Amino acid sequence: MGKSKDHDVGTPRWMRDLRRFLPLRSQFVLWGNVRDRFAWHQGDHVLPLGLAEYLAAHLAENGVPHFLSFTIAEGLRIVPRLGMELDKEKEFYDERFGLKWEESEEVLPMSNDAFFELMGRISQNDEQPVGVAVDLASRLIVRDEAISDCEHGLFTKALLFSQRARPLAAFGGGEEESPSPRFNAVFWLLDREGDLPDWLVLENPRLRSIPIPVPDSGLRKVFIKALCREGRVSDATVDDFVAQTEGMRLADLLGIVQLCRAEDLDFSELPEGARRYKLGVTEDPWKKIDRDKIAKADEFVRQRVMGQDRAVTAMLDIVKRAVMGFSGSGKRSNRPRGVAFLAGPTGVGKTELAKTVTELLFGDEKAYIRFDMSEFSAEHSDQRLIGAPPGYVGYDSGGELTNAIRERPFSLVLFDEIEKAHPKILDKFLQILDDGVLTSGRGERVYFSEAVIVFTSNLGIYQMKPDGTRGLSVTSEDDYETVANRVREGIEDYFKLELGRPEILNRLGENILVFDFIRPHVGEAIFDFMLKKIIADLEDATGIVIEVSSLARKTLLDICLKDLSNGGRGIRNQLEARLVNPLARALFDGEFVSGERAQVWTVEAEPELPLVELVR
Repeated sequence: MGKSKDHDVGTPRWMRDLRRFLPLRSQFVLWGNVRDRFAWHQGDHVLPLGLAEYLAAHLAENGVPHFLSFTIAEGLRIVPRLGMELDKEKEFYDERFGLKWEESEEVLPMSNDAFFELMGRISQNDEQPVGVAVDLASRLIVRDEAISDCEHGLFTKALLFSQRARPLAAFGGGEEESPSPRFNAVFWLLDREGDLPDWLVLENPRLRSIPIPVPDSGLRKVFIKALCREGRVSDATVDDFVAQTEGMRLADLLGIVQLCRAEDLDFSELPEGARRYKLGVTEDPWKKIDRDKIAKADEFVRQRVMGQDRAVTAMLDIVKRAVMGFSGSGKRSNRPRGVAFLAGPTGVGKTELAKTVTELLFGDEKAYIRFDMSEFSAEHSDQRLIGAPPGYVGYDSGGELTNAIRERPFSLVLFDEIEKAHPKILDKFLQILDDGVLTSGRGERVYFSEAVIVFTSNLGIYQMKPDGTRGLSVTSEDDYETVANRVREGIEDYFKLELGRPEILNRLGENILVFDFIRPHVGEAIFDFMLKKIIADLEDATGIVIEVSSLARKTLLDICLKDLSNGGRGIRNQLEARLVNPLARALFDGEFVSGERAQVWTVEAEPELPLVELVR
């Protein structure tokens, strides 16, 4: 195209592709990011233009000096460009095509039939080339699955126009010593490539289909530097901003700049503006977290999650990184604040650790968002998480996960028993772990950059035996190192061999925290903790002072520690069966009243006799 101009700085690849084919094609399908703004660079200035205006500006310097736009909602309009005299443009169209523009009119009302007739006249124009953008072309067809006879006739005309069009000499522009020929080109602006009939688009030698993607990092960088030229934005700030806006449109970048101005943020705070724009909130709860509380949290967590010193230490390291804003990929990462994969036997404190961390961060252990992944074992259950796609039942309601994160972007999200989910769902987690973003079924981008993601799993604890039965691969008789190694091997085998998805394992990295079995000395500590809590709860509920004798305590302890295969959950179950249920029955039948004292003297050890003996 000759020497580049100032506004060619940052010209997207799709536009360069289009300009190459102007001498070769009479119609173009532009689809994808057609509702965005596009940067037209003019000297030291940048103008964010709509797609029709952007096309008109480029075509005016590439041999097509006139440009129209048609929509079914409004009609026909002359697309303005720099230096254009509107009255002269109206005269040209009136004289050449008999459009009869009124002096005060900016838009000429026109039906679909009248426009397609005009398209035919324009395609045969033999004077100065004319370009026409058919905006909202996806709406020309009422029902995608069955176009009407009228619609079929209109698009058949469009196909004939594309075949019969003849190139003519380029006019104006002056970019080339010997201008290439130009067509009177039609530009179909579509949301999706398949929105026009296949027989019009496919194998049509006179039609070129060009996708318009969201701007890449290079385009975003050029655009934001041009917008903020007076603000003396540092290169480091620009790089941070570009990283924060991955996947966003230039229209979003404009919105961020406007938000910064509205909220008195300096240009040096553009990354903070991007965070507020994406999440829709101004406050940052992470900055309000008491760092001294986190620094002293070790004892608080170990009181609730007992016997798991290694896992607790590793989890607190993840929490500290999250509070400081280190997500694992540096300051510019969009990944979640923290990621942890809690693996180990059942009942050892995996879910309890997630609850404890939630209380530590947000002041309420119930503030976490929990998904039981056993409910997502069906192939299409991913639609429950992100929402059904357009045209399917439930599309308007959105997804459970995407809705929850939009409402509470600052949260801990717990995916319990992840191995029970359908493998297809793991693709969604790959997007979350890698990019920190998930696109809902409605096409909305939901950001996980302020969330902590926690998975729990029993992988590696069980294995398939040669006879096809399922058995334990580790037991409480194995030391912790053996347990940790076998669990990690089981997790690796699952992701690498069974699923064939090693990339998910790579995203987890060293954040796999293996829990140990509940050992007897830890089981006794858990027993004492639970026993005290049960008695305190009963006293609060009834007003009756309850004492447990040493004999009853020893009997209960022996029962609870006899089988630790179910961990702390098994201890709780035994206490409910051996103490809580019979104690409640005895207090009720004995007509104890508030203020009285009851002593649990003995506990029956036989399973068929869950009784307690009370001393009044």
